[in-house]
Order: sequence, then structure tokens, then C-alpha cells
Amino acid sequence: MKAKVLLFLLIASLLIGSLVVHANEISSKDVKEESQLKQERKNLQDKLPQLQGGTEKSERNRQQPLTLYDLQKKYPETVILHGPSTAKKIALTFDDGPDPRFTGQVLDVLKQYNVPATFFLMGSRANAYPDIVKRINKEGHIIGNHSYWHPNLVEEADIGTLEREISQTEETLNKIIGYRPKLFRPPYGFLYEALVEYLAKKEFNVILWTVDSLDWQEDPPEKIANKVIKETHPGAIILMHDGGEWDADRTNTIESLRQIIPELQKEGYEFVTVPQLVNIPYKK
Repeated sequence: MKAKVLLFLLIASLLIGSLVVHANEISSKDVKEESQLKQERKNLQDKLPQLQGGTEKSERNRQQPLTLYDLQKKYPETVILHGPSTAKKIALTFDDGPDPRFTGQVLDVLKQYNVPATFFLMGSRANAYPDIVKRINKEGHIIGNHSYWHPNLVEEADIGTLEREISQTEETLNKIIGYRPKLFRPPYGFLYEALVEYLAKKEFNVILWTVDSLDWQEDPPEKIANKVIKETHPGAIILMHDGGEWDADRTNTIESLRQIIPELQKEGYEFVTVPQLVNIPYKK
């Protein structure tokens, strides 16, 4: 009997020791993985060019000198809000890329549904991630100019800043894809008269939108999708984001596309690029 008790205690001791060692190994592995994740985030933060004007959340609620509709009404030959309402054609657009965390996933969804889109790229990010830019172009999407550093152009209130931002981006994109985009979308959608007039002289079309997904708020995919589906109309230009600040998460944007695209196709809408929607050239 005594021998059996001793044997039991020995086996129990060995099992407990094994569990402790295993637990320590798991804990050590978790610490190592967490450390690696922190390092990856730091590397991304160091490499990913940031939005110079601030986050969408911090800037979009500011009062502007002219609304989107004011701009289009005052400069109808330059500023585009939407396409014709006579056909059920619509355009998906994406801002703030290329972003190595999310742009590829957006492209995967578009490819799955055979949907073309228009991407407004930051020059600084295009310079940092040229392979993503090449993929966007190769897969048949249109590329537009979204400034180099994403400043608040109204706050800067300087033609020289606008000139540098668009010319740097033009040169960067031309080196990567072989053309200078004719489409321009201002960061946050903010412009005033002198800036629009300068862009017109430089032969840009300013592309705004009539359906704002507000996906930068990072709402659940269902909420993003419901808003877009409810507000979409013939000729709509839909604003979404494939990039963001270093701690932004566009996962819900990606998931919402899996609801938005098939539902709108079911309703009879055809997805086209902005130049196809409004019949304008995409390059200079």
C-alpha cells in the first residue's frame, strides 16, 4: 500500500512539474509574440507616412468656407460630385492608400466581385509602397492624386502648398505607373475658391462624392454597409478608405464591401470607375 502511495505521489509530482514547464513555455511564447507584435507596430509607425493634417475624425467636423455642393455649383466644369442620374451606374472610391495593412485586402474583394474602383493615393505612401500602386493599376483600377502628405489645404491657406503637394504626387505616380492623374481629391474634401481655380488651370478635375460611408469611424460592417446601400442613387460617387493613420483599422470597411457590392448589384447597379461614370479622361 505504501509503495502504491509513493508511486502515485511520484507520478503526480512529475505531471505537475510537466504542466509548470509547459505553462512557462506558453507564457514565454506569448511574451515573445507580444514583443514581436509591438516591434512590428513600431516599424509600421516609423515607415507609414502619416496624415499631416490630422485624422479624419479630428478634421472632418470643422466648419469649412464652402460645402461640397457650393464648390460644385460655383465650379461645375471642374468640381464633380456625381454622375448622370439617368443610368444605374455608380463609382466606388477609396482614399488614403496605399496602405500595406488594408489596400491588398480591398483589392482582393474587388477582384472577387469583378468590380473596378478609383483610388486616390497619397504621394508619400505611393513612394513608400510602389508595388501596391502597381497592383492597383495592373488590376484595372483608376488612380487619382490625393496630395503628398495629406495636409488640411484650407488651414494651410497657401497656393504654394497645394502646388508642391500635387506636383510631388504627380511625379511619384508617373514614375510608378507611367502617367500623371487628371483626377484630384482634396484631403478631407476641403478647398476654397483660389485653390479650385488653381487646380482648374492645372487641368485637374476635382472629384468629391455624394455618398459618404463614414467608415473612418470604424463602425461595425453592417452599419457601414447599411448607410452606403440606403444612400446610393444612380450616378453616386461613394467615398470609402483603404488607408488611415498608423493605429487605424479598416477591417470593417473591407468586410462591409462584401455586403455592399452584392446587394447593390442585386438592385441593378453597375460599378464603374469615376472617369467611366462622368466620361472624362483619367490622365493628363
